[in-house]
Amino acid sequence: MKKLLLVAAALFAGYAFLSSHHSPTLSQSPSVASEQGTSSSDALIAKAFSSRESNLQVRGEGVVTKLLADDNSGSRHQRFIVRLSSGQTLLVAHNIDLAPRINSLQVGDSVQFYGEYEWNEKGGVLHWTHRAPNGSHVAGWLQHRNQRYE
Repeated sequence: MKKLLLVAAALFAGYAFLSSHHSPTLSQSPSVASEQGTSSSDALIAKAFSSRESNLQVRGEGVVTKLLADDNSGSRHQRFIVRLSSGQTLLVAHNIDLAPRINSLQVGDSVQFYGEYEWNEKGGVLHWTHRAPNGSHVAGWLQHRNQRYE
């Protein structure tokens, strides 16, 4: 059943990509994984980490374990680490030139997310947690204390 959902999600992503007004190559479009429930999204992220997959659209929730300094090189990003219920950690890089900063964010807070997973040796990076200004990418978001940041 999971494979069928992943195939359907990938087909939908391909259709959405080909229907867009832009023409990057198909390999630049992220795979879309629409899993339901935190444990299944954690499992999907764990699988992506173990198989070194990137460009995977994921949804989930984590608890903030560390607030990091903003990355001000190029586009500015608010950065923080979340721990998933599985124990895996993710670096969240939230573009604050395209989406509002989460000013009230603190260690221990729960954050829900939808964005693109990129593999790295420390657990991975979640980015594209905002709308693409020209519609060239799947829109993502962060949610904190019932407020969505996109």
